[in-house]
Amino acid sequence: MSTSNTATSTRPGYRVQNPATGEVLEEFPTATDTEVQEALTKSQAAYLAWQEVPITERAKVVSRIAELFAERADELAAIITEEMGKPLPESKGEAAFCTDIFAYFATEGPALAADREINNIGGGRAVIQTRPVGPLLGIMPWNYPYYQVARFAAPNLMLGNTIILKHANNCPRSALAIQKIMDDAGVPEGVYINLFANHAQIADIIADPRVQGVSLTGSERAGAIVGSLAGQNLKKAVLELGGSDPYVLLDSEDVKAAAEMAWAVRTENTGQACNSNKRMIVMEDIYDEFVAELTSLATGLEPRDPATDVERTYTPMSSRAGAEELVEQLQDAVDKGATLHVGGTLQDGPGAYFAPAVLTGVTEEMRAYREELFGPVAMVFKVSSDEEALRLANDSIYGLGGAVFAKDEERARKFAERLEVGMAFVNSPEGESASMPFGGVKRSGFGRELGPLGMDEFVNKRLFYIGE
Repeated sequence: MSTSNTATSTRPGYRVQNPATGEVLEEFPTATDTEVQEALTKSQAAYLAWQEVPITERAKVVSRIAELFAERADELAAIITEEMGKPLPESKGEAAFCTDIFAYFATEGPALAADREINNIGGGRAVIQTRPVGPLLGIMPWNYPYYQVARFAAPNLMLGNTIILKHANNCPRSALAIQKIMDDAGVPEGVYINLFANHAQIADIIADPRVQGVSLTGSERAGAIVGSLAGQNLKKAVLELGGSDPYVLLDSEDVKAAAEMAWAVRTENTGQACNSNKRMIVMEDIYDEFVAELTSLATGLEPRDPATDVERTYTPMSSRAGAEELVEQLQDAVDKGATLHVGGTLQDGPGAYFAPAVLTGVTEEMRAYREELFGPVAMVFKVSSDEEALRLANDSIYGLGGAVFAKDEERARKFAERLEVGMAFVNSPEGESASMPFGGVKRSGFGRELGPLGMDEFVNKRLFYIGE
């Protein structure tokens, strides 16, 4: 345990700051070191009881969580729209997705965790059992405040693990709303604990022998720190980090429609999604028309309150600091010869209104070529062959997802087979549902969430053998 710092522990470290106005609406104190120790003790005690509850009974609780996400969708949506600026319709959609995730694991979990008998050539009966491992730490980001928690919590609650959840510092109200859902759904005390921890306390929690693993969704930098701490303490880690996903158009029967879809994907959640189509790679014969269509879509947009739904507008990014970083990345590209066709400006004042942008002519010496652009910027590259497109698509430190489009499905399929990513999509921008695993390779992290693989991470895959 690190030395206690009372001043740091009681200073407000979590706050609600409306990104549309910059106004700080509410502050919450960081947990004290004593509260951290109490959480660890409660989590361990709860695990000893929760693991003994039959999985079919745990499923009833998880199913009730799903119902409460649906019942409280409007309330939940309003919270995150104010906290991090998510457009209200998307906020409601996120709450609905959480319902799907908890319902999926409540329904499929018992079968996914069932004993699996193996053919034992040496005689006797051999079974692989899926058993929980104990308390887990979840470190979750601000860009999808409910969904990110759901995909970590749902399978682990089904497995019988317990959870200590450290949410992003700018999402305290949504963190507390999730805790309320857990409590009201009948999750026993200590099985799910929201904790407003600071960085030093996170390190202490990972090192604590009662904690058996850590899952982080966040930046590459945060992943390197947490992964290092987990390794030092011999703890299992799942890391879902950054991405700069390629979005490849080999040809198109309708370039205008293709551009409209690409733009909609890129500007979802104001461009703040790890698996967004950050690098659009377009064949030269349709490139000019594609860029012109994107530029048209981005021209003349006006800022709006994210709680409203008005066409031809844009909403704020989650923070002024994030928007300023994006401006710096764009300016670096322009200074080195890239073309900014439209947008890229940051509105004066304390808000985080960044005008959606279209950027071309990006080359290797620019930050934008290697770094993740975490905001509404459509970066487009021109290529002249499938092989050139593939080389560019794979020339990234990231490997989260990638999509390829072609009129000839077999052409697109063969291309997608060679993408160095954790998720490859053919003639679709994504394939995201509760039943489809999510995760990447390279510096996008390791481990998988959702789908059948979501229950295959924090488990004791125990061999159970009965001799003849």
